[in-house]
Formats: sequence, C-alpha cells, structure tokens
Amino acid sequence: MEAANGGVVDSILHVPYAATVRVMLASLERNLLPDAVVRRLTRLLLASRLRSGYRPSAETQLSDLVHFAHSLREMPIAIKTEEPKYQHYEVPTSFFKLVLGKHLKYRQISQQILKFVVFFFCKRERGIFFDSNVSADRALWMAFCSCCFFKDKSGTLEDAEKAMLELYCERSQIKTDTLDLELQNVEIIVADISTFEMEASYDRIFSIEMFEHMKNYHDLLKKISGWMKPDSLLFVHYFCHKAFAYHFEDVNDDDWITRYFFTGGTMPSANLLLYFQDDVSIVNHWLLNGKHYAQTSEEWLKRMDRNSGLIKAIMESTYGKDSAVKWTVYWRTFFIAVAELFGYSNGEEWMVAHFLFKKN
Repeated sequence: MEAANGGVVDSILHVPYAATVRVMLASLERNLLPDAVVRRLTRLLLASRLRSGYRPSAETQLSDLVHFAHSLREMPIAIKTEEPKYQHYEVPTSFFKLVLGKHLKYRQISQQILKFVVFFFCKRERGIFFDSNVSADRALWMAFCSCCFFKDKSGTLEDAEKAMLELYCERSQIKTDTLDLELQNVEIIVADISTFEMEASYDRIFSIEMFEHMKNYHDLLKKISGWMKPDSLLFVHYFCHKAFAYHFEDVNDDDWITRYFFTGGTMPSANLLLYFQDDVSIVNHWLLNGKHYAQTSEEWLKRMDRNSGLIKAIMESTYGKDSAVKWTVYWRTFFIAVAELFGYSNGEEWMVAHFLFKKN
C-alpha cells in the first residue's frame, strides 16, 4: 500500500506545483487522502524547507543566521497576536483531555526539564512560570506547583506565585489542579507578554514554548530581566532547527501549518538566543533529539483515533457540522506534521533547545 501511494504522489508531482497543492488540500479537507500520502507529502515539504535553509558554505550559513538575529531586533516582541488565541485553543479542554491523556501533556517534557524544576525551583520561594498553554501541559504544571508550593502546607510561603499564560487557556482546569494540591497561593494571569508589565521580581523564571510565538528576543529578554532578582535564573525551552531559523509565513498554498496553527510564529535555530545576551548571560545550553517529540505526537494521533466518536461531537459543537470533518482532518494532519517534522532524519534536524540564563 505504501508503495502504491508513493507512486500516486510521484505521478502527481509532474503536475504544476501550485495546482498540485490546491488539489491535495481540497482532497485533504474531504478526508480523501490516506495517512501514507499525507506523510509522504509532508516529508517532501520538509525536504524543500531544508534545501532552502541550508547554505552551500559555513560562512554563508552563519551570515544568514546573524542577519536573521539582527532583523528580529527591528520587529515588535510579537506579531499577529490575536490569531493564535483561536488556532490551538478554540477547541475546548475536553478535546485535549481525550487526545493528550489525563496529564494533558502538550509537548515534549523530558525528565531533564522535570529535574530542573525540582532542583532549581524547590530551592527558592518565588517563581514565575511562562507558558503559551499551561492548561494543556498539566504534567509540567503539576510538577512546578508541587516543587514550589507543596513542600510546606503550613503556609510559610508568603508571596502569591504567578503562572502567566501568554495565550488563552482554560483557567478552571488549572484552578482544579491547584485545589487538588491544596494550594492557596497560586495566581493565574492571562496576558499578552508583549504588553504585560508588573512590578514583582522572582528568583526563578521558567518559559516553555513561548519564544516560538515571539519575534524581538532582545526586547523580550530585557523585559523578563526586569523581573529577575540579581541572582535569578531564567530557563527557556523552545523547539528549533539545529542550524537555521525562519519565520512561519502564510505566503503560498502549502503554508498550511502557518495558516491554521502557527500564525506569526518563529522557528528559531538551536543557538539563536545566544545572540541576545544584552540583559542576560548564558549559563548552560542543551539540545534534545526531536524523536521524543515525534513519538509523543504519534501518541496524540492514536488517542484521537481511539476517541473518534467523542472527537466528532466536539468538532461539530466547535466548528459546526459542515466543518467538523475538515477540522478533524486538520487536527490529525497537524499531529502527523509534528511527528514527521521532529522525526525527520531520526530527530537530528528539528529538535528542542534548553537555555539557562543569569541576569547581567
């Protein structure tokens, strides 16, 4: 079957590219494309991205990255901030519970991150947690809360801690989690990081997949450094490409992920933040192979398929009966695309970067 589907794709590619894309998208929306074809087309698009991203020499590769870093300094902290609120999070929490599992684990949360939480956050009293979707990342949220607050139920932690969500999320779920842990000193703030201001300062700041929604890392890190005490530490987790950076731009018909799931986003390189050390300085830097993220996305896809009946009802109530099939396919294709992206070349192209910074 795989070979047969591959033959179909190969023959289609002889048709002009733009026309092919339109035909494929129309077929996709009607759920007429087998997964094998979707995966093959996704790999072709990823191969095209690699051809456009890699340069013929190390000199030009570095020059492009430096130019990209400089260009970010001329941009706002974030662009098109309204669209992402409804792209990932228009579906209700019930969808994420079915697809992501009981811990609502929305991304590759490795033991390294959890160990970092335990080691760095348990030693201090005041911490702030930045995340684009804490409601869909319950495992890390619960670990963070447990380490920061649960160590002393007697209430010796005097300050209310803040978990700031850069985008829309279901605050009721987080409140339920905090009640489960008998926590009274957790404050949930839903805000746009590009305009958010506060007077408080923190010992530890933890950011999970927020930077991919940002542009001007210089201004962003300057803002965050203002919330750091002199001996504070900032931990940043973002997904990336190992060598080059690019913007998610909706220019052509094949910019499907950008259009429906990641408007205004950025794919940073593994070392991009090292060019923004005006207000913070690097303490340590790690890379995690992308195959773990790929495997996670494959599991999301399996969960979605296992719960197809319940998913259908959610899609109909969210997008309407006329669009339910289309959006069910879109979400399945999103999970396939994520799996193929991070699994490409055995996880050695797109991956996850971790940074530990101190305040200058």
